[in-house]
Amino acid sequence: MGAGPVVMGVLNVTPDSFSDGGRYADRAAAVAHAAELYAQGADLIDVGGESTRPGADRVDAETETARVLPVIRELAAAGVPLSVDTTRAAVAAAALEAGAAVVNDVSGGLADPVMTKLVAGAGCPYVIMHWRGHSRRMAELAEYGDVVSDVRDELRARVDEALAAGIAPDRIVVDPGLGFAKTAEHNWALTRRIDEILAIGYPVMIGASRKNYLGRLLAGPDGTLRPNAGREAATVATSVLAVAAGVWGVRVHEVRGTVDALAVWRASGSPRLAGPV
Repeated sequence: MGAGPVVMGVLNVTPDSFSDGGRYADRAAAVAHAAELYAQGADLIDVGGESTRPGADRVDAETETARVLPVIRELAAAGVPLSVDTTRAAVAAAALEAGAAVVNDVSGGLADPVMTKLVAGAGCPYVIMHWRGHSRRMAELAEYGDVVSDVRDELRARVDEALAAGIAPDRIVVDPGLGFAKTAEHNWALTRRIDEILAIGYPVMIGASRKNYLGRLLAGPDGTLRPNAGREAATVATSVLAVAAGVWGVRVHEVRGTVDALAVWRASGSPRLAGPV
C-alpha cells in the first residue's frame, strides 16, 4: 500500500446506516455526495450497500449489488478512486469489475470463505477488519480477556488466512474494528494501545467516525448521547491522534474537517506521538 495518511470518505447507499442512512440511497444524491467528499480531499470513497450498524438486519446479495453498482460505475467513470465495503465475494467481484479498486471487508474474510481467493485473484488492496459476527448479534460477542491482545491475535489469524489464499503482503491493511463487538471501554483501550495493533506489521485503518462511544463520551448531564452531527470534532481529534500514532488511514463520514486538521499536522512537521495514545 502507498504512503499515508489516507482519508477514506464513507458513502452509505443504504436506508438504515447508523449515521446517514437514507440520505444517499438515491443514486444521484449518492454520486453528488461522493463527488463533494472527493473534492474536499478524500483519497478514496468507500461505497457500502449493507448497513453494519449494531442490530442491523442483513440484506440479500442482489439488493446490496443493485445499490452499489450504479454508483460505483458513475463515480469510476468520473475518475473517483473507490473501495467497496462488503463482506460478500460476489458483490466485491461485481464492484471491482465496475471500477472499484479496493475491497473493505468488515468481516476480514470470515463471512464469505470465497472472499480471500477473489481478492487474491484480483490483486487489489484488501482491508481486513476485526470481526466476530454479523450486526444482529454483535453486542453478545463483546467478551474478551484483554481486548487489545485478543484483537491483535485474531487479526493476525485473519492476515495468515489472507496470505495463505495468495493475497500479497503489500496489498493488506488491517482495521481493529472500533464499535464492532466492542464496548466503549474496549474502543478506548484499542485507541490508547494502537501501537500494539501497528506491531502486527501492516498498515492500519481506523474508523471511529461518529460512533456511539464518542457520543457517550460527549453525553449531556442527563446521560443523553451526543447526536451524530455533534460528534465531528471528536471524530477529527480521534483521527488525527491515530495518524500521529502511526496509522495509515482513517475512515470518516465528513471529510473536510479531517483533511484540514491533517494539513495543520503536516505543516507542524507531522509530529508523532511517543508511545501509546
